[in-house]
Amino acid sequence: MILVRHAESEWNFHYGRTRIDPGIPDPPLTRTGRAQAERLIDALAAEGVTRLISSPYRRALETATIIARALDLAISVEPLVRERCAFSCDVGTPSSLLCGHWPELDFAHLEEQWWGHVEESPASIQERCAAFRGKTADLPERAQIAVITHWGFIRALTGHELSNARFVRLLAADPAPIVHPIP
Repeated sequence: MILVRHAESEWNFHYGRTRIDPGIPDPPLTRTGRAQAERLIDALAAEGVTRLISSPYRRALETATIIARALDLAISVEPLVRERCAFSCDVGTPSSLLCGHWPELDFAHLEEQWWGHVEESPASIQERCAAFRGKTADLPERAQIAVITHWGFIRALTGHELSNARFVRLLAADPAPIVHPIP
């Protein structure tokens, strides 16, 4: 399985320059972020990706959509891989509105407010990581799945802190996943 941090969002751009939360809930990708997602296409094709799983946040869905269209892949939406609720960008978009933006995707399994309500504890995110590992451990195509997710989830699952549009391959028994930069 490949864990991909979404491409650069408006929030990432502003926070990266000021280190102050800019107050942007569920931000879209920047122009740079869309270009990063385009560059991920060849890198993920080279890794043999045949399926995408995406967090329901807009920045992850936009990243996944760019990749999916180019590689003709299906996207499954999985709230377990959402970001740890801690900043303004972690306020999501209600599932009814996501359906309008991405009518080709299935959001029926999401609650209307699927994101966290208060800052998530380390124990809670570890529970989500364990639930995700359990849910995906026996998938036959596990090695060909790319998960478009977030800094906090990847850090909790692997210990790695990835920049936008970077990925790490997570093998079932791999205690030290390898981070792969994109060209």
